[in-house]
Amino acid sequence: MSSHPADAPAPPPDGARNGPAVSRREFDALFGTVRTWDRWAPADRGAWNRVTAGHVRRAASLVRSGTVVPLGRPWDTTPAPDNTKPALHYMSDLGDVEAPEPSTHKDFIGVDYHGKGVSHLDALSHIAYRGRLYGGGAARELVGAGGARFGDVSALGPLVTKGVLLDLPAVLGKPWLEPGQAVHAADVLAAETALDVEIGEGDAVLLRVGRFRRRRELGPWDADAASAGFHVDAVPLLAERGIALLGGDGDSDVRPSPVEGLHSPVHALAVAAMGVPLLDNLDLEALSAAGAGTGRYEFLLVVAPLDIPGGTGSPVNPVAVL
Repeated sequence: MSSHPADAPAPPPDGARNGPAVSRREFDALFGTVRTWDRWAPADRGAWNRVTAGHVRRAASLVRSGTVVPLGRPWDTTPAPDNTKPALHYMSDLGDVEAPEPSTHKDFIGVDYHGKGVSHLDALSHIAYRGRLYGGGAARELVGAGGARFGDVSALGPLVTKGVLLDLPAVLGKPWLEPGQAVHAADVLAAETALDVEIGEGDAVLLRVGRFRRRRELGPWDADAASAGFHVDAVPLLAERGIALLGGDGDSDVRPSPVEGLHSPVHALAVAAMGVPLLDNLDLEALSAAGAGTGRYEFLLVVAPLDIPGGTGSPVNPVAVL
């Protein structure tokens, strides 16, 4: 358990947790290696094109008990170091506006959902690398004040596929990974063995680092500055397996970043190179407990983003069915 203040986790000493630094030249070479541009049509669904009716049937066959586990966080209206743009919720009708019976009660909600406070999906228009979206189109030409004309969330639709939980704290016998700890390719392989899972084509991979258990016990911190997550060296393995979706209780990236000059290198590789949408800020504690109780870390996963034409993503409450 960390002895550091909750709002200021200590950075990894000398990059030890993150591994050696990765140069931009090395990163660009990796970007080219995992890139899947021009592979699918429609292109703005990216890796979701991998998921066929057969994948859906396979995922449905994983259901045993019928237990439904929601993975989204509660709507968070409280300012915090990791929720600098709190969600809005206020009543717009308290039953005293309309005369006829029955009276009604109405409310308004609003949110700037990209960030660390809201469970959300990143569509392919959310990330550009070197000015290019997934597929190579110029971001300045395809995303403007009216939204995205390529890679918007409405192009994705719902996803039903097999989910795989990589529960790293469970594998390591810890309550959580400390902010700044990187998950490498070797850790992914070790987790597959320990949890008796195998990542395959069309799967959704969810990484649990124990962020929200740590947050509940120690309080919030600036997760944009320090977070456990994937090192870029894990991405080629995920690309080789042909995943359709990547997510976790962080935003998939380890921070501080191991790549010079890049704050979110896994975002760039997954979204802009591989066409893999991301799920950020999931609460995976209940799913972890269910996995520990059943010994099963594979499940049916349902993700249904809002249909927002031009949207770069969507708040979302994914559901795992065990």
